[in-house]
Amino acid sequence: MLKIFLPIILSVGVWAMSNFEVAKRTDEVMSGYKDAVSQMQMVLINAGGQQRVRDMKMKVLERDGGDKSLMEFLSPSDVKGTKFLSYEHADKDDDQWLYLPALKRVKRIASRNKSGSFMGSEFSYEDLTAFNIEKYDYEGDAEELMPDGKKIYKTVRVPNTKNSGYTKQIALVNAETFLTMQVDYYDRKHELLKTATFDDYNKIDGVWRIGKITMTNHQNDKKTTLIWKDETIKNGLKEKDFHKRVLKK
Repeated sequence: MLKIFLPIILSVGVWAMSNFEVAKRTDEVMSGYKDAVSQMQMVLINAGGQQRVRDMKMKVLERDGGDKSLMEFLSPSDVKGTKFLSYEHADKDDDQWLYLPALKRVKRIASRNKSGSFMGSEFSYEDLTAFNIEKYDYEGDAEELMPDGKKIYKTVRVPNTKNSGYTKQIALVNAETFLTMQVDYYDRKHELLKTATFDDYNKIDGVWRIGKITMTNHQNDKKTTLIWKDETIKNGLKEKDFHKRVLKK
């Protein structure tokens, strides 16, 4: 019986991992940091290769149902003092606000505008929230690939919010660590719009943290890189550190 039964198990793909299972593992290996504080750089690269560098600082609070994050631009002078506050929600559109120091006012980012460019970069407002498995629908099994002899999972996810700027995302995930290596973003016309590459992962107090993300726009040949520096986690940040009133401080 064993000789007959075993091939049947293998033929129906019992050992394959579903797209949802891979996404869940990816979420788990990046969880548990409680909060994070870091210095950041945003490097904007135009189609001709010219670069502009912006310095920022970032705070994130890990929460069940959605993280909170606060980003502040430190330089150059044209963006200094600009702040971006985001409340991620697993079951509805995120709440996001942008403080503009020149106008001394807080602008709420409407849900229908989440696909717009963030501060002239190739990242949209939608891209700046943490990956949350509840925001996507998954069907079928992940595809197993073996480039250079190392197994990776190719997974497909579809945003389930009507205001998303994407019709689908295709992610490549390291099969050993379950860390995301690359994500392709398809626009509302179902055409490839952007590719994000994820690099320089490191473990801080046993938790994986990203070091660099490069977003390449295939439709305008521009790039933006986000670089994390001097990151610390489990700093004891509280909800009050992410109240809307901190935007005008």
